[in-house]
Amino acid sequence: MIIVSEKAKERILELKKEEGRAEDENIRVSVKGGGCSGLMYDLGFDGTTVDSDHIFEDKGVKIIVDRKSLLYLAGTTLEFSDGLNGKGFQFVNPNASRTCGCGESFSV
Repeated sequence: MIIVSEKAKERILELKKEEGRAEDENIRVSVKGGGCSGLMYDLGFDGTTVDSDHIFEDKGVKIIVDRKSLLYLAGTTLEFSDGLNGKGFQFVNPNASRTCGCGESFSV
């Protein structure tokens, strides 16, 4: 399960409207190799799914996660920050043993 903070939900809905996304497009979260810690998060809108995808819903936001990424993302909270220390989506991942300074990559 992936948890969506209230601020992240609001920003996702704003982006969906700003970008003219279709109602059936949801958020896809995945993990890919790369970054200074070895693994990177990937976040975007997606209107398609495959049989092996897992779909979670929190606060009315549907999140699609592929089977491989689910192993790394279970229990993660998707946050959004618009403060002075940076603006953007952040992942609070209890499975990460190490993260880089920018928070965009991690290792387990």
